[in-house]
Amino acid sequence: MNAHHQDCVIVERRDRIGHIRLNRPKNLNALDESLGRALLAAIETLTADAGIRVVILSGEGRSFMAGGDLSAFAADLEHASATAGRLIDLFHGTMRRIAVCDQIVIAAVQGPVAGGGVSLALGSDLCIAAADAHFVSAYAQIGTNPDGGCSWSVTQLLGPKRALAFLLSPERISAETALTLGMVNEVVPPDQLMDRAFTLAEQLSSGARKAQAGIKRLVRAAMTGTLDAQFDLEKAGFMAHAAGADFREGITAFLARRPALFE
Repeated sequence: MNAHHQDCVIVERRDRIGHIRLNRPKNLNALDESLGRALLAAIETLTADAGIRVVILSGEGRSFMAGGDLSAFAADLEHASATAGRLIDLFHGTMRRIAVCDQIVIAAVQGPVAGGGVSLALGSDLCIAAADAHFVSAYAQIGTNPDGGCSWSVTQLLGPKRALAFLLSPERISAETALTLGMVNEVVPPDQLMDRAFTLAEQLSSGARKAQAGIKRLVRAAMTGTLDAQFDLEKAGFMAHAAGADFREGITAFLARRPALFE
């Protein structure tokens, strides 16, 4: 595995899998401008690489990400609004890239997942939680509203009433409750978190890249589009895939009763 360190972020490559590790464990990987820049650069670099099929996001230490670094605001409260704008622009750049990239992005989360950490976890395509993970919005408790698309993701996943209750409440949601509510895909013992993330990533990385990217786009489009529009998107996508090598390999392999070997 090749690794590149940028102090607060560690970027690694394992064949077709990219791994971004948030590396501010003493600060529970709280998001400051340095981490925001490094995270955006890392996700842009990996998702621009056609050889990378899957990206894993994880946090070093006992927390995936415990929100924003409030000390950055406390140091200059008079200019807190400008500080917030700079930080949010970086974070939203990351979240937009995750939403539109062809790669499948998997968040592997543990411990406290708060504020922007919730945004990053739920904004990823898939989320695996350690059993010790817990989720809390925390925005209302510091007198502001969510960022990073958190209000959108939570509303899409929970519905408006549950979303509002979660975003207003100081209460934290356990990993098991998050699984029941559809916020995460699965819950595993803490010592199995990264093994499970890589097992899933390796499975996906051997799949049909263009088809997976197309399915990701369809699912995201379905969250805001109409059924009639979805019919058109599905037809256009299917026809485009049917003209490609992966489809030919998939059909041939299926009829030959052998595993498909996609490009």
